[in-house]
Amino acid sequence: MTLVAGLGCRRGCPLDELRALLQATLAEAGLDESMLTALASATLKADEAGLSALAAALDLPLVLFTPQQLATCEARLGDLSDSVRAATGTASVAEAAALLQAEAQAGAPARLLVGKRRSEQATCALAFIPVESAQEQP
Repeated sequence: MTLVAGLGCRRGCPLDELRALLQATLAEAGLDESMLTALASATLKADEAGLSALAAALDLPLVLFTPQQLATCEARLGDLSDSVRAATGTASVAEAAALLQAEAQAGAPARLLVGKRRSEQATCALAFIPVESAQEQP
């Protein structure tokens, strides 16, 4: 299974908060960190220390998408945010980034396993592609 966590956060969000939100989101789906294949976010988070530290702690790639790339998923999402759009140029970071990276990894359409969850300073969503779907693609 391809399983990607999409993450968004405010500037300076600490590693502990990001990891706790990620763990809670995974637990909601009955999963754990060992099942993740990547983390994904927006390019404007490239210098976000907490996100980089989380990817390093989990030994996972952190893949970043431009606002234009993230915006291509908006029609597929239900939890769009005008405040996120004003800050980032797209109405979704966590959900859109998770979907885009899962699809890039597996070459098949992804679905949200857990929609956007929030902590005080961060958001997290999980997208996945079941093994069967990835194998069906040519």
